[in-house]
This record gives sequence, structure tokens and C-alpha cells, in this order.
Amino acid sequence: MQTKTALVTGAAGRIGAAIARALHADGMNVVIHYFRSGTAADALCDALNALRPGSASCVCADLLRTDQYRPVIAHADGRHGRLDVLVNNASAFFPTRIGATSPEQWEELVGTNLMAPYFLAQEAAPALRASGGCIVNLTDIHADRPLRNYGVYSIAKAGLVMLTKVLAKELAPEVRVNAVSPGAVLWPEHLDEDLRQRVISHTMLKRAGSPDDVVHAVRFLIRDADYVTGQVLTVDGGRTLYS
Repeated sequence: MQTKTALVTGAAGRIGAAIARALHADGMNVVIHYFRSGTAADALCDALNALRPGSASCVCADLLRTDQYRPVIAHADGRHGRLDVLVNNASAFFPTRIGATSPEQWEELVGTNLMAPYFLAQEAAPALRASGGCIVNLTDIHADRPLRNYGVYSIAKAGLVMLTKVLAKELAPEVRVNAVSPGAVLWPEHLDEDLRQRVISHTMLKRAGSPDDVVHAVRFLIRDADYVTGQVLTVDGGRTLYS
């Protein structure tokens, strides 16, 4: 992993930041993408550079603007002279009830969760082919089991699952492409305790996961899964087994 470079989108906080820290701990150079969370991104970048000078950088981009994909990849590739890993983690998540969904909501959810991963992968493909790199997409168990009142989000994540398979076929044999599908790992802020406990009761392991569970899966697909491509690794405590 040492001397290699990873770009993690939406890496200023939450799971994205945890992934960036873990890959950095493995010796990789890390490019932290953010949009509105500049203060958190700068703090993470400074912390990583304090551990290993020059090993981390930040890049700001609105992933709903297609003209910003190329500069993001150019920064990631040019910063350390190579790009080995693209982690499509950035995501929008909010309810869209049938009968009350606006085109703007559709564009934001599909744009962030599906369009951006596609076009970032397209821009990154030459650099990833040159390095024999890989892509990891962060999808969701609700790509297969739609979440009530979150239809557009579920549709976008379902598209990301198919995109993972499409890219695995299109970019082979040089580039591996896989996905991680988390379940109850980080709760939305608006979820009350009763609903959280109901979700947990619907998992086989009867407990919530942690960001580290997702990080371990991402690291496995990057570091240890040389003969794995086009796959979705579900990290949900067995929730998808609940009937």
C-alpha cells in the first residue's frame, strides 16, 4: 500500500473520514474530497500530514457539477504522480415521498449517488489502468430492499450496484471494481431511539455496526482481494436475511 494514492470522496467526516484514516495508516497517500465541510477536511488533512508530511491533500468540488470531475481526478493523479484507488463514498440522503418529490430532489440524489461515481470513474480510468488500481463504491442494503419514503435514494443506490458490475466488466482486466453495502452502521440524526432499536432487532446479530466494520470491508477489497471484481460485500449484521 505504501507509495500508492487513494482518492476518497465525501471524506471530511463520518465513514469517509474513517476510510481515509485507515488507508493512510496502511501507508497510502490520501486525497480528501469535500464540498461544504472545508474546516473538517482541513483538520483531517493536517492531522494526517502531521503523521507523515506531504501524504494528504484536500480537493473541493460540487459533485452535481459535471465540469468539476476532471479537476478532482487531475488533482488526485497529479499530487503524487499516480492514482491507485477511487472510493466513491460521497452520498446524499433524504426522504422523497411519492407525490411530493421534486425534480431538484431527484437530481441531487441521483447526481450524488450515481452520476458522480460514473463520471469520476470515467475520468479516473486511464490513471487507474496505468497503476493496476481499483474502485470501491459505497452503496446501501436499500439498493435491494427499498426504504419506505426514500424511493429516489434507493433507486440511485440500486443504480450504483449495477454501475459496479458495469465498470468491473468495462475496465477489466486492469482495474478491479467492487462495492460495500452497509446496513445499520451510522444513524441519520433524525432517527429516534425506538426506531433504532427496531432496526437492530431486525438484524441477525442484534446489534448495530460501526464505521470500522465498513472500513475493514473497504480495506479488504483494496488490499487483499486481488481476484475479486464486480462484487458487492454486504456489511449489515445479517439484516438482509430478516424476512
